[in-house]
Amino acid sequence: MKKTLTLAGSDSSGGAGIQADLKTFQEHNVYGMTALTSIVAMTPANWGHDVTPIDVNIVEKQLDTILSVGVDAMKTGMLGSVDIIKLGAKKITAENIDKVVIDPVMVCKGEDEVLQPENTDAMRELLLPLATITTPNLFEAGQLAQTGPIKDIDGMKAAAIKIIELGAQNVVIKGGKALEHEKAVDLFYDGKEFALLESERLETTYNHGAGCTFAAAITANLAQGKTVKEAVIAAKDFVHTAIKHGWKLNQFVGPVKHGAYNAH
Repeated sequence: MKKTLTLAGSDSSGGAGIQADLKTFQEHNVYGMTALTSIVAMTPANWGHDVTPIDVNIVEKQLDTILSVGVDAMKTGMLGSVDIIKLGAKKITAENIDKVVIDPVMVCKGEDEVLQPENTDAMRELLLPLATITTPNLFEAGQLAQTGPIKDIDGMKAAAIKIIELGAQNVVIKGGKALEHEKAVDLFYDGKEFALLESERLETTYNHGAGCTFAAAITANLAQGKTVKEAVIAAKDFVHTAIKHGWKLNQFVGPVKHGAYNAH
């Protein structure tokens, strides 16, 4: 069985983070292992997020445990600090991991600003050059490429070019239904050709964990030998079905249904 690693935060509600990653790995028949970077809890009254970082030395011990048995592919999610980003880059390089999915999770301060800009700088400088593929949403792509807000497909293409210039081998920018387009659109770019990946727009708010699930599905597909483009296309299909069957957890959030693809 192929082995996968997620270096990411824990979502106590179960819909995103390493919980989403493990559910996705399971649905793809790969063996998932986790190195926790933070624990995220939610206040029941208003679902505010309470993030507790994990000490970088403990993160390193987790990674050493996992890497001692070897991995076929890995992904990153919420990393939380420059030190953890540096650690991730160090381990990827030392272990020569060649299938690396960077999901550049950013905590947003505002519509065009991040809460921890030093983390974005570190991801741009240290992780993108090691990425087999990176999977930013529109906001994250604008931050990585330093283009500002992205409003249309031309803006996605311009950002994709800059992200490849920063060292990533491939990029898929998630426009989803946030883009001003009649369909849910993602843009894949391998440094040579663009591929516009379109699917039906789903009018639902039950999409918690969709980004984590997408990156985890790509990771699992790469571990099993798919090309990068094949991995992305299959992952988009998996996530589209998961969103289509998303469900209400409580009055604040509805997660995607990770088992929907294999069940339908």
